[in-house]
Amino acid sequence: MASASGRGPEIRKSTVLNRWVIFSSARARRPSDFKSKSPAANPNSTSSLCPFCLGNEHHCAPEIFRIPSDATSGWKIRVIENLFPALQRDQQLLSQDPDSDSHSCFALSGFGFHDVVIETPIHSVHLWDLSSSGVGDVLLAYKKRIEQLACYESIKYVQVFKNHGASAGASLSHSHSQMVALPIIPPTVSIRLDSMKECFERTGKCSICEIQSQELLINESDQFFSIVPFSASFPFEIWIIPRDHSSHFHELDENKAVDLGGLLKLMLLKLAKQLNDPPFNFMIHTSPLRVAPEQLPYSHWFLQIVPQLTVLGGFEIGSGCYINPVFPEDAAKVLREVNVTF
Repeated sequence: MASASGRGPEIRKSTVLNRWVIFSSARARRPSDFKSKSPAANPNSTSSLCPFCLGNEHHCAPEIFRIPSDATSGWKIRVIENLFPALQRDQQLLSQDPDSDSHSCFALSGFGFHDVVIETPIHSVHLWDLSSSGVGDVLLAYKKRIEQLACYESIKYVQVFKNHGASAGASLSHSHSQMVALPIIPPTVSIRLDSMKECFERTGKCSICEIQSQELLINESDQFFSIVPFSASFPFEIWIIPRDHSSHFHELDENKAVDLGGLLKLMLLKLAKQLNDPPFNFMIHTSPLRVAPEQLPYSHWFLQIVPQLTVLGGFEIGSGCYINPVFPEDAAKVLREVNVTF
């Protein structure tokens, strides 16, 4: 496929997310000119008051575990309860029918877990400032906590995510990520699995394993590769994908964690350099904790990075379709050419 620059609008469908995306480069400047208008806040601004900093542990909610585990030595990573959790771990999971005469209402008690992963004790350090093995240690902390949460029979899905910058949802600038364990399977997860199942039944192949396009490739490592997806919903969206078919993120081992850590660090550095340190979110899209054996051949986890460069409008909210002003082929080319070293 030739360069997408200057072409007319195009509508693409994601066979992974079952989502339509309109690409219209007429709505944007050149891809190489994209910069964040509101870069993430300076992390040095409030360090003396930050509860996540070394020495301020007493201001935090209870600790779940730390790395290293020796409480008498300095820590590199802490996993703690969220001080303002969306769900309550001490609630009993109960069905609640708010209107017995209505068949359209259903509710559950707010049982679940909402945790915070403090990625570094130092306020001025970003995730991408850590070494590849340091980022890998953060990933292994996710893995360990998911394995702990999987012991609860009522927990069906664990969402790992990171918000960087106030406009991306971060309430504190100290580098951290979050984990929410749910007693339900979220709709987007069900839609993703159903869409991948449909592709598998039609082709006999995993839709993510079959991603091959060199035009969409940004970088690759021994165990992972990074792309701008063919039907990217957002400008400069990135997926990092395991080369080997794997349904669950928590199947990650130590060697793969370091490998993924290096590629994740590289992608975040590229985005920061090219797009003026944009606010961003990353999410780990894994499978439900307990999937049927027949779901394993088509369920494949990946990590999605979304820089916050545009705002969803009425069309996107109302239709469920997205408008992306940057063709994925152009975004991938720009990101390939960003030169960063570490």
